[in-house]
Amino acid sequence: MDSARQGTSGRFTVRQKAGLKSDRYTVSELLPDGSDGGVLAFAEVERLSLKEEMTFYTDESRTRVLFTVEERSLLDAGDGYDVRDAEGGSVGAFEERFFASLLRSTWVLHQQGSPPAVGRERNRFVAVLRRAWGFLPLDLVPFLWPYHFDFETDGKPVMRVDKKFGLRDRYVVDVVVPDLDRRLAIAQAVALDALQGR
Repeated sequence: MDSARQGTSGRFTVRQKAGLKSDRYTVSELLPDGSDGGVLAFAEVERLSLKEEMTFYTDESRTRVLFTVEERSLLDAGDGYDVRDAEGGSVGAFEERFFASLLRSTWVLHQQGSPPAVGRERNRFVAVLRRAWGFLPLDLVPFLWPYHFDFETDGKPVMRVDKKFGLRDRYVVDVVVPDLDRRLAIAQAVALDALQGR
């Protein structure tokens, strides 16, 4: 079984490398010493596409599909995204809660057989500051302050996503519960960077 499919708790990193037309995401195991281990998944996401679609591969060679993420509807961004395995079977889904996200970004993660996990930005002050930054005429200056998401079910932690401070986007993801499919966790973690604010 691929390590990205295992439903075990664990830690991994998501690194984003920006290009002119697309962003590249490399997901790696996080080793105990804090360094990156083996690659779990790789994706390249087009910036200007009508319908959001992401294909995750086992590595940068892009020879073997691991799973896909596809937006449900072009008409309503709140419809969410479906995560499917390489054969087209359902892994799970996620969506952003539009109204709740006006002040603090809020996502809901769905996996069949498990109750939904709701993820919110941890720091309300940073959430408001990030929104205010978007209104300033600073298009070429990125918002560098790190932000974090906590996903919970009935007040119990499911997953944490911590953005690290730096010029390039890097996230550390902690999957806390053993039954969360790691492919779904990877898809949601990348979506927090790739789809946030679109």
